[in-house]
Amino acid sequence: MGARTYHYRTQSLTRLLRGICFSLIITLTGGGGHTLAAEIKLPLLGDATSGIVSHQQEYELGRAWLQMFRSRVPTLDDPQLKAYLEQLTFKLATHSQLTDRRLELIVINNPTMNAFAVPGGVVGTHTGLFMYAQSEDQLASVLSHELAHLSQRHFARRLANQKANSVTSMAGLLAGLILAATVGGDAGMAAMTASQAAAMDRSLRFSRQNEQEADRIGMDTLHQSGMDPNGVARMFDRMLAATRYTGHHPPEFLLTHPLTESRIADARNRVRKYPAKQYPENIEYHLMRARALMAIDNNPQRSLKRFQSELEGDSSSPSAARYGQVLALTALGDHEKAWASLSPLLEAEPNRLTYQLAAAAIERARGDHGSALKRLNGLHRDHPDSYPLLAELSEAYLAANRYHDAEQVLEKLARRRPTDPHIWFQLAEISGLAGDIPGVHMARAEYFILTGVYDKARQQLGYASKLVARDFKRSAIISQRLRDIDAMEKDARTL
Repeated sequence: MGARTYHYRTQSLTRLLRGICFSLIITLTGGGGHTLAAEIKLPLLGDATSGIVSHQQEYELGRAWLQMFRSRVPTLDDPQLKAYLEQLTFKLATHSQLTDRRLELIVINNPTMNAFAVPGGVVGTHTGLFMYAQSEDQLASVLSHELAHLSQRHFARRLANQKANSVTSMAGLLAGLILAATVGGDAGMAAMTASQAAAMDRSLRFSRQNEQEADRIGMDTLHQSGMDPNGVARMFDRMLAATRYTGHHPPEFLLTHPLTESRIADARNRVRKYPAKQYPENIEYHLMRARALMAIDNNPQRSLKRFQSELEGDSSSPSAARYGQVLALTALGDHEKAWASLSPLLEAEPNRLTYQLAAAAIERARGDHGSALKRLNGLHRDHPDSYPLLAELSEAYLAANRYHDAEQVLEKLARRRPTDPHIWFQLAEISGLAGDIPGVHMARAEYFILTGVYDKARQQLGYASKLVARDFKRSAIISQRLRDIDAMEKDARTL
């Protein structure tokens, strides 16, 4: 394929995807969405006449899509919830048929029941999934199903079967995922015209054969991971219940993964081949569910009523309901009651990091910076690589006005999690407070790279370069990052 033809088709794909995203999201938000500052070139998925799609092309597409997604959809910045979901996803991936395990997880604070996987290993989870899944096995059944779509390359296989329409199909898929994450299914479907809705519905749905294959392989992944394969059938029951509760409007997940009677029957039949055994309940799931519900409520007073009601009624995990109560009371500034609620949990399990981080958060919030830092630095010796711990330590240093120490912690986190835009955003803020102006610009540049705004990234690096002219190490880093940006844009044009 000639360079001019390739460039034209890449631009066509980009324009089509962005056109769908802009027309739908602007309609739904009243024009309040953020404007992309730079063109994001989406790589072409193989030759539309041959249907060939490589693993690397899928990876490049996924990362290009992720840049666009991050520039348009706010993702949740909760280190504890993110770390939990990452650990669960990578545990499942290790026991799956996925050969390319370069995964990137994103969490969206959206009350709809939804999860998705994008070619190239991008896995998205809505916080709303925690409202429906009653156990970790049920949550894992959804994640393992999405990993199965990736491992079996259902996206590529579908494009190979739709050779002439492959560009349109992928554009519709990606635009639909951005739409779903932004507003949810019902509002999105209502706002689209009939023709747009029909096209989106076709592009997002897998075939029945693909769905049953993903169910089967996902179930085996659960078993190989030491989790309960019955979680698949039980999650199906939750989905059916959700459909009944909402009338004729199915949950967001079922718009793209239709739940048929044959699919349910097949799952229930297949689970019988696994030996019956007792599976221990993981309390961390329930604790993270409390955090997810706090994020969904976005109102600590409402959350407090929710968790108090659970404590007074029939809670699936009284400890998690009490933990949620602690989170809500801390957010409301009632530190004395928060500590009183947390104390029984700490006494029962003093080594549980989640409880220790809650204690440090209370100490930090009530201004007891010495106790918070003493607790966190002690924990750091036992958990030197913990992302949530380092994130809380940086917050404690910030609250104590120890900006340089906070900057050092975030720099450590950024080295370990270089593709997390939230960390770079925070590092830019802290570097400013610490008086490290070149660091502000360099961190901002990394943030803009991860959101695909290359012109602003160059601009920030240019500012930093002028300030570090005599600093050989930083000058070399800046020069290399400028070359990296050139290479990223070149790759997008020449894939």
